[in-house]
Amino acid sequence: MTGTVAPIPRATAAQAARRGLRRAATTLDPLATVAACVLLAMFAATILARLVGLGGSPTEIVGTRLAAPSLAFPLGTDSLGRSLVPRLLEGIGTTLLLSVIAVAITAVLASTAGIVAGYRGGRVNGTIMRVGDMLYAFPSIILAILVAAVVGPGQVAALASIVLVTVPLMTRLVAVSSRAVADRDFVAAAVISGVSTPRILVRHILRNVAGTIAVQGTYALSIAILVEGGLSFLGYGVQLPGSSLGLLIKEGTTYMVKAPWLIVAPGVVLVIAILCINVIGDSLRDRLEPRETRSLV
Repeated sequence: MTGTVAPIPRATAAQAARRGLRRAATTLDPLATVAACVLLAMFAATILARLVGLGGSPTEIVGTRLAAPSLAFPLGTDSLGRSLVPRLLEGIGTTLLLSVIAVAITAVLASTAGIVAGYRGGRVNGTIMRVGDMLYAFPSIILAILVAAVVGPGQVAALASIVLVTVPLMTRLVAVSSRAVADRDFVAAAVISGVSTPRILVRHILRNVAGTIAVQGTYALSIAILVEGGLSFLGYGVQLPGSSLGLLIKEGTTYMVKAPWLIVAPGVVLVIAILCINVIGDSLRDRLEPRETRSLV
């Protein structure tokens, strides 16, 4: 007498995970909603600054050197007489754009490596984890400086540094979540039914660890902003005549006593951006990360 394998039900845990993502995106708590609105306002301001010249030109000399904040120049002027408002908007856009692109690359690399490591286990998992441990052992700013020394200062160095700093931790957490999902009933049923490994990794594993990836992506974004700021502050990141939050803070330190507004404005924006991202990450974590797991036994 031969047994038959029951078909995999259509309403799988992957579908539940997708519903959880949609629900989390529409039911953020009030504090996280405010944080999201602040970040959207920052993005909108930088886009308007590039498209319609909101705040003026970041390179045009419009006033006297180191003029204090006034109605004409709400944030004052820098050491060359340029208004700080357009330079700050340009800096916000550069920092956020670099950080988002770097975290997107990190998410792809870490998700791929973590899912494969978690599902395969054994030597594959050990090899991927050891590589991650080697990168994680370096202090982030030292690793960023080493990267900048190899590829040269600039935006490429900032991107590469952020990716190398944020990949190890996200890979490890995705691997742990993938291992837990790989032990679930529906994955075992898919294997018994002859479903191909790539399909299992994408359809069953990836969709069920999407919450972990989303949460870790927000934390990686806050780290990315810090790394970019630190690298630019040390002179290895974004270079003049460009602008970023770290570069503006570096310029402001030269005139910190005479013109403190040069360092206060970008510093406050940097803190607010990181705080908002962390608040959103905490809210997503409370809604997306599983509270309990079920095993096959």
